[in-house]
Amino acid sequence: MKYLEDSVWENECINRRKRMANMEIFTDIVVVGAGHAGCEAALACARLGLKTVMFTVSVDSIALMPCNPNVGGSSKGHLVREIDALGGEMGKNIDATFIQSKMLNKSKGPAVHSLRAQADKRDYSSRMRKTLENTENLTIKQAEVSEIVVENGILTGIKTFSGAIYHCKACVLCTGTYLKARCIYGDVSNYTGPNGLQAANHLTDSLKANGIEMYRFKTGTPARIDKRSIDFSKMEEQFGDEKIIPFSFSTDPKDVQIDQISCWLTYTNEKTHEIIKENLDRSPLYSGMIEGTGPRYCPSIEDKVVKFADKNRHQVFIEPEGRYTNEMYVGGMSSSLPEDVQLKMYRSVPGLENAEIVRNAYAIEYDCIDARQLYPTLEFKEIKSLFSAGQFNGSSGYEEAAAQGLAAGINAALKTLGKEQIVFDRSESYIGVLIDDLVTKENREPYRMMTSRSEYRLLLRQDNADLRLTPLGYKIGLISDTVYNMLMEKQKQIVEEIKRVEHVRIGASSQVQKFLEEHNSTPLKNGTTLGELIRRPELDYNLLAPLDPERPELLRSVDEEVNINIKYEGYITRQKKQVEHFKKLENKKIPENISYKDIHGLRIEAQQKLEKFRPVSIGQASRISGVSPADISVLLIYMEQLRNSLK
Repeated sequence: MKYLEDSVWENECINRRKRMANMEIFTDIVVVGAGHAGCEAALACARLGLKTVMFTVSVDSIALMPCNPNVGGSSKGHLVREIDALGGEMGKNIDATFIQSKMLNKSKGPAVHSLRAQADKRDYSSRMRKTLENTENLTIKQAEVSEIVVENGILTGIKTFSGAIYHCKACVLCTGTYLKARCIYGDVSNYTGPNGLQAANHLTDSLKANGIEMYRFKTGTPARIDKRSIDFSKMEEQFGDEKIIPFSFSTDPKDVQIDQISCWLTYTNEKTHEIIKENLDRSPLYSGMIEGTGPRYCPSIEDKVVKFADKNRHQVFIEPEGRYTNEMYVGGMSSSLPEDVQLKMYRSVPGLENAEIVRNAYAIEYDCIDARQLYPTLEFKEIKSLFSAGQFNGSSGYEEAAAQGLAAGINAALKTLGKEQIVFDRSESYIGVLIDDLVTKENREPYRMMTSRSEYRLLLRQDNADLRLTPLGYKIGLISDTVYNMLMEKQKQIVEEIKRVEHVRIGASSQVQKFLEEHNSTPLKNGTTLGELIRRPELDYNLLAPLDPERPELLRSVDEEVNINIKYEGYITRQKKQVEHFKKLENKKIPENISYKDIHGLRIEAQQKLEKFRPVSIGQASRISGVSPADISVLLIYMEQLRNSLK
C-alpha cells in the first residue's frame, strides 16, 4: 500500500470534508453530548414530538458514570426526585439498576432527608441507552460536532467534523467534560475524555469565534481497586436501608426491595499523609501542570492533606462499581499523583495493604462556559435558539447535569413549538436554585448543589417534589393523564386527612396517659386534638396511630405529607410568607432594552455588572455580585418613572 505524504493527506481530508458539506440534513432539535444532561435533554425534546438527533463522540459513553458509582445524595437526591416529577428519566433508571440504597440525614429534619443509591454503572448506562434507542422521534448519531452554524445571531444548525451539516431549529450543548479534555496523573498527560474515550477537540474554537466566553475547569476521580486484593475485615461494613424507598414516584416500592451489596468504610492515616506530603512536588496540582480550577467541595486527597493539615485521618469509602465486576471505587481519595505514589498511598490505608489498582486515579481538565451568558431558560443571550446544560455550564455532578439537561431540553422544545419557555423558580424547586445560581452568580469553580443553597428548603423537600412540579410537567406535556390524576387524588387525600386529624379529639383517659408516658411525652391535663399531639417533637402521625381508631389506610407517601405538614405548620407558613415577598421581586420584569448607563444614581460597578449580565427581573438583579440594595432601589425608581412616562 502506498502512503500519502502528510501534507497531501491533509489536503485530501479537507477536500473530502468540503464534499461532505453537500450532505445536509434537516431536523427539529440537535443535542450535542450523551451524558446525563444530553440524555434528559434529548428525551424531553423527543417526547414532546420533535425530531431530535443526539450526537456523541462514542455511543459507549451514553449515560456514562466516569466517576462515582452512585446517584443522589444530600440535595442531589432532591434534584433526582424533581427530574422525575417533571417527567425525566434518571429516577426510573436508577430504581431499575441500583445495588444499594440509603436515605441520608434521617436523624435530621425532613428538609435535608435525601436518597442516595449505589448504581451498577454498566447496567445504568445500558438501560438508559435502551430507553433512548426505543424513544420515538429520537436518533443517536456517533460523530463529533465541530462547529455551530449561526446566522444573524440565530443558531441555524451544526456541522460535524466530517463536514455534514445538520440544520435545526434549536440546539442544546451538553458536552460535559469532553471539550479539549486532558487526563493527567504525574507526568502523564493524555488528550482524551474520561475513561480514555475520545475528546471533542474542535467545537471550542467555533464557540469562541461566535463570542462565547470559555473557562478551563478541572475535576478528578480516584483509582479503582481489584476487590480480591482488599481485606474487608479491617473496614466497617456499610449497609443499605432495610426498607428501600424508590427515587421515582412511579416506581412500585415492592419492586425495589432487593438483596443489596455492602459498601465499606476505612480511613487514611498519618503514614498516608506523609507519603502524599513527600511527593507534592510530583503532583500536577502543585507543579503547575494543571491549569483548570477544581471543585471546592470534592477536593483531591492531596488538597485535603494540605488544606486540613490538623486532621490525622480522612474517610475512605470502598464502593462496588457493579454487581458483576470486581472493580471497587475508592471514594474520598481522588488524586493526580504519579502511578508509583498512588500505589504506595492506597496501600497505606487499612484493608488496602495488598491493593491492586485496576484503573489509576487521574485529574481531567476541560473547557466550559461562564453560565452568566445564559438566560434563566438556559438559552444563550447572544445566540438565539442555542441552549446549554450540564458540566459545560460550569457545574459538577450527574444530578446537576441531568436537571439542567431536562430544563434546557424542555425550553428548546417549547421555543421550537412557538410556546412560552419555562423559568424554574428558586422558591419552587432545587432545579430553580441550581440554574439561578449558575446564570446569576460568579462561579470560578465547578458548582455543586447543597441544601444550604436553598433559602426555602423546608418547602422544597424531596418528599413533595411531585406535588410541587408534576402539575408543571403535565402542563408541558411530559406527564400522562394517568400520572396526573393519581397525583390529584393523592393531594386530595392529604388535604382531607389533615383536616380530619385537626378535629380528632383525644381525651385525658388512663390509656392515653399511659401511652404518652411510654413515649416520654407530657401527660394531658385536659383533652386536646390529634394534630396538637403530632406537633410534639417526640411524637408523630404514625406513632399516634393506636390513639386514632378511625384512621384511614393511606399510602406511605400520604402519611408522610400529613405528618410533615402538621408538625412543621408554623415554619412552613413562615417560609410561604417569605416566598410571597420573593415573588414580588421576581415578577418585576426589567425591560430588555433598558440602558443601565443612563440610570443616574447607579454605581459604576452596578452599571457594568447589570449591562453585562442583563438580568430578567429585579429579583435576579438583586442576586448579582456587586449590585447593592441601594442600586436596586435606584433601579426600581427608574423603572417606575419609565412606566409613568409611557402612560
